[in-house]
Amino acid sequence: MSTIALHPTLASRLSGGTAPLARNVLLAIVGSLALWASAKIQVPFYPVPITMQTFVVLAMGMAFGRRLAAATVALYLAQGAIGLPVFAGTPERGIGLAYMAGPTGGYLLGYLPAAALCGWLAERGWDRRIATTAAAMLAGNAVVYAFGLLWLGSVIGWDKPVLQIGLTPFIPGDFLKLLLAALTLPLAWKLLGRSDPARQG
Repeated sequence: MSTIALHPTLASRLSGGTAPLARNVLLAIVGSLALWASAKIQVPFYPVPITMQTFVVLAMGMAFGRRLAAATVALYLAQGAIGLPVFAGTPERGIGLAYMAGPTGGYLLGYLPAAALCGWLAERGWDRRIATTAAAMLAGNAVVYAFGLLWLGSVIGWDKPVLQIGLTPFIPGDFLKLLLAALTLPLAWKLLGRSDPARQG
């Protein structure tokens, strides 16, 4: 029975000879801080302002690999659950589990499987080319929206225009972030002198 050879992630490549445990702990802390910062910075855009949080979640997933990415998102969610104001609407619209139980809670929970999925795809070389990176990011976005919309509908009621509230206004911004990631990750590999494994023969 054949097994699929896993590709190194950007994180493992950049960390060099650092001990894996120390590297992973440091990256998880840095990653959770990056998620915190990305939730607080709003970029003016049409039709709604955007944050870079989904970009960080999905790009980090591809850079870290599935296990470390999932652990990092779990750490971030735990920080929010205990009351730290790490989410986009905190502390203005509540903190902790009360905030997570609100309309945006599903999107937050969706970050974990989305990051893991992008990391899983990156471990199979999907972060080396623009087309496959874009496809991986699109799949990750779909997971976030699946969780988010199902949760949103259950909170506000399915008699409300759930798609118009929780999906349609965000598509242009997410497309821009997807394009940015699709260009950034393959470029990072190129700068590291890492060519596509399929070309190495």
